[in-house]
Amino acid sequence: MVFLIRHIARLAAKKIASDPVAREQATRAAHGLAKEAKQIATDKDPAKAAGRAMRRALNKFNAQ
Repeated sequence: MVFLIRHIARLAAKKIASDPVAREQATRAAHGLAKEAKQIATDKDPAKAAGRAMRRALNKFNAQ
């Protein structure tokens, strides 16, 4: 199982490195993820903030 995940990650990294559009999308995703992590870390109740962030991500994923 770990081998499969590692293989998928390697293929994704190759695609991101070779495609400027994919690189831009990965950069935007990383910035969004960092923003969410900062919001969770600075909240009074991190577990509740993580749950809200997960709900936003699931809603965004289901809307597409």
